[in-house]
Amino acid sequence: MRDFDEHNITRAVIDSLAQTGDARLKTVMTSLVRHLHDFVRDVEISFEEWSAAIDFLTRTGQMCSDKRQEFILLSDTLGVSMLVDAINHRMPEGATETTVLGPFFVAAAPELPFGADISGGIEGEKLSVNGVVCASDGRPLAEATVDVWHADDDGYYDVQQADLQSLAMRARFRTDRDGRFAFTSIMPAFYPIPHDGPVGEMLEALGRHPYRPAHVHFMIAAEGYETLITHIFDAESPYLDSDAVFGVKNSLIAPFPRDDRSGKVQRGLSYRFGLKPLPNAAQLV
Repeated sequence: MRDFDEHNITRAVIDSLAQTGDARLKTVMTSLVRHLHDFVRDVEISFEEWSAAIDFLTRTGQMCSDKRQEFILLSDTLGVSMLVDAINHRMPEGATETTVLGPFFVAAAPELPFGADISGGIEGEKLSVNGVVCASDGRPLAEATVDVWHADDDGYYDVQQADLQSLAMRARFRTDRDGRFAFTSIMPAFYPIPHDGPVGEMLEALGRHPYRPAHVHFMIAAEGYETLITHIFDAESPYLDSDAVFGVKNSLIAPFPRDDRSGKVQRGLSYRFGLKPLPNAAQLV
């Protein structure tokens, strides 16, 4: 085929995919070409605008390193990460809703005993967390692994702080026979996502802020169940209705009440986590 124009070029590109051996790849690429071409036609993009878009994507790639992934940040801030998460985690009744993993998870967090202090000596308002891990039908799950991590009261994670000599505000726990786990730490603060690169420029141009509401991360795994990746958000935090990465869900907002009966103000969080069973998995009773 020759003489391509704005009306026939989409069909020509899709036809060129006919010999693609991977059926799923062919489906994805066909849809991508169709939607991308429709977008270009819809906005009638100029050469200058397309050049600016290519420059933006080039600089986004150049910003990536082993400590920062600007493309994930772009996906997050455009809501794509949460859309992918929602499509892949349709939860049954009784199962806790999911949200994005975020860039600050560390796989090698130390496993600590029930009730341990994970603050690493960092100062802040004391936080006491008590959780229960259950199947979606309410049965407690023993020996589930619970990874937790969060920011400090200035909004920084340990991996962002060069002066820290060891991990802090993160750990792994195992649930007891009743599905319980507990730890103490400090209260996290709301914070901005990294906004000194192309994604930050995009947010500024769109009149958007880079902030996320205060939250604690949880990743919970148990044999026979889908691994749960979620946050619990402080009900009093700002930005619950304008999270820069669209990660807030009503079911994940919880009170972190203050308790000053000891003469020293501290915050608390109690939450029940429900796990979704894997298809055809034989769960332990």
